[in-house]
Amino acid sequence: MSIIEKYADHFLPAYSNYPQGRYISLLLVRRVESEAIFRTEGSGEPLSKEFVHAGLDGGEVIQRVVISKRKQTAVERRTGRELLRRHEMLFPGQRTGVLCALNRNDPCERCMDCMIYGYAAGGGGAQKSRVVTDDAFSLHDAAVVTATKQFNALFDTGTMRDPETGKPSTSIGTDEYVKPETLFLDIETVRDVTSDEFLYVLGNVLRSTRYGAISSRIGKVKNLLAGVVLSDCEIFSNLELTQAVYDRLRNGSQEPDFPLRSDVAVEAVRAATAELAERVVGRLTILPADEVAALVDEVTAFYRDEEAVKAMLERATAMYGPQG
Repeated sequence: MSIIEKYADHFLPAYSNYPQGRYISLLLVRRVESEAIFRTEGSGEPLSKEFVHAGLDGGEVIQRVVISKRKQTAVERRTGRELLRRHEMLFPGQRTGVLCALNRNDPCERCMDCMIYGYAAGGGGAQKSRVVTDDAFSLHDAAVVTATKQFNALFDTGTMRDPETGKPSTSIGTDEYVKPETLFLDIETVRDVTSDEFLYVLGNVLRSTRYGAISSRIGKVKNLLAGVVLSDCEIFSNLELTQAVYDRLRNGSQEPDFPLRSDVAVEAVRAATAELAERVVGRLTILPADEVAALVDEVTAFYRDEEAVKAMLERATAMYGPQG
């Protein structure tokens, strides 16, 4: 029996527009595998950071780097939309008839992306996202995991001066970046989904690899599934999880080692989850480590089977109603 089949009662049998109180929280360790830049807007802006308490017990305040919630789900939505586009599962918008696309204010209102991640159309239609996210925080202090680097743009001559005018290039400056092997802790919660919709969302997370600015050259990230919690309510926050893991990994007054091995962080996330779960007012089922690993293997094998993926997309899309 597969892991998804084993916990079938935590999934809806079919899409419903009404809240059912079935939550599945994916506990993620996002491991930066190259330099990365996480900022709010365009070039020249500093990294997104927040001052927060280092651990759960209060005490010292540190500055942590932040990956905003939208910067995470936007990447994963595009990963999913690539899949939908390949299998012709995106449809014309309701207003213009142009194929469904992000940021056009004309969603098709019937593809998996619209129906899972939500949409708000100018004409009045809306679907609330069933993927609940929040800002992800770096495990370590920003001073530990960031550095600055100068950039410039050379002309064909290999110099900073225009060979025609002799004027110096204005394309020079510095960027603050996140160092490789920095760890961010994140909880992504899916609510009231079918097993097919869950496969779609988890596949998007595990198959997304580039986050932040200048993602065509930097920003490589590996998403590690550290845990899965099934519940009838939303669990603790990203910040609580980060602070609890920080407390477990610090050595007295010393910050956790950097760089930190991923498996050490994953084990700390599991231990912190068990501790924090005791304070949640609701029914929780925490999947054991071997089942989490089996779930990742199950999803990996599934996405290697093109016919199975296509059948899943067709089943899920058919739930939302006629596609004509």
